[in-house]
Amino acid sequence: MTSVTIPNSVTSIGISAFAYCSGLTSITIPNSVTSIGEWAFRECSGLTSVTIPNSVTSIGTAVFYDCSSLTSVTIPNSVTSIGNSAFSGCSSLTSITIPNSVTSIGDWAFSDCTGLTSITIPNSVTSIEKYTFQGCSGLTSVTIPNSVKSIGRSAFEKCSKLEDVYCYAEKVPSTDASAFEGSYIEYSTLHVPGSALSSYKTTAPWSGFGTINALEGTE
Repeated sequence: MTSVTIPNSVTSIGISAFAYCSGLTSITIPNSVTSIGEWAFRECSGLTSVTIPNSVTSIGTAVFYDCSSLTSVTIPNSVTSIGNSAFSGCSSLTSITIPNSVTSIGDWAFSDCTGLTSITIPNSVTSIEKYTFQGCSGLTSVTIPNSVKSIGRSAFEKCSKLEDVYCYAEKVPSTDASAFEGSYIEYSTLHVPGSALSSYKTTAPWSGFGTINALEGTE
């Protein structure tokens, strides 16, 4: 099986519905679908792109886990949550836009997405959970909005090519000590609001960045 067209009569895709369909390269999900079950496309290693319709409000646990050929994903503004391990192991994913409608991103959601080079977290998100971007070894740039209040354990662990982190939070987020472990932040630059510069410089693990500068226009 290389392609699937789901008819408009379908309203939900069940748990593990297409899991391990390694020959599947494309799929069309109609607007009639409102829910996609856990593990629905797990290890569909041939799947290259997917468009999620704007009738879907959440991307559940491990829906696209280990879809290693997936290069493109469109997440609509209807989606409010991205579940645990939703895109974990999608090593060919080079970019993804997380819409402002998303308020929660689960543990391991983008872990081991080694092709990602940059990520912007929308200002609708208040916390970055544990292991969310762990092992994203191609990630060079991260943008964290002012809305983020906490960053969990190993959230950006082993992001070994990290060059710039832009954190707009005017109050230093509560951050686990291991958040940037193994990411060589001593060679990276942290950009923060000028009003909070001294706070970041004296608060671990942020103080471990090699260079800490005021964001442009906030000096």
